[in-house]
Amino acid sequence: MNIKEYFVSIFKGFHSLIKGMEVTGKELVTPKVTEQYPENRATLDIPERFRATLEFIYDENGGHKCIACGSCERNCPNQTISISKRMVDLPDGKKKMKLDKYMYDLGSCTFCGLCVQVCPTNAIRFSNDFEQAVFTREKLLKQLNYLPEKDEPAPAPAPAAKPVAKPAAPAADETQVEEPKEKKE
Repeated sequence: MNIKEYFVSIFKGFHSLIKGMEVTGKELVTPKVTEQYPENRATLDIPERFRATLEFIYDENGGHKCIACGSCERNCPNQTISISKRMVDLPDGKKKMKLDKYMYDLGSCTFCGLCVQVCPTNAIRFSNDFEQAVFTREKLLKQLNYLPEKDEPAPAPAPAAKPVAKPAAPAADETQVEEPKEKKE
């Protein structure tokens, strides 16, 4: 190392020190803003795009749109979502997949949003309820389908068709038996 490099490195170090002290000095004289968090919950402005916890979208009748396809479970990078499903017989004789339990582990979720993006029926979304602090990890495991699933209505019976009148068969005593004709020689 020669003398020129020595003084250049001292100058760069001194420049870096002055730059750091400039940032610190600016923050020292800037007025402080303190959030009064628990007291200002009513006026707290949370951005709409904030991802806090996963939730089902329920309609006004208490039903959800989840078809138990499992695409959210397959696309979750760290297996935060686990779905249990069952096959049910419909009244018309067909079979359908029904959601049994939709479990969501908030403690291992990375809030990446892949589950919401791949849902074909838009059945899940992120809420912006950020207050999720608990004392035990077991409370972070949530079942999203907490409302009981409604049974599908049975199909309406088809109207009874009017019976078609069949021609009356002749009675056994009224039948005429033709006598065989004799052959002429």
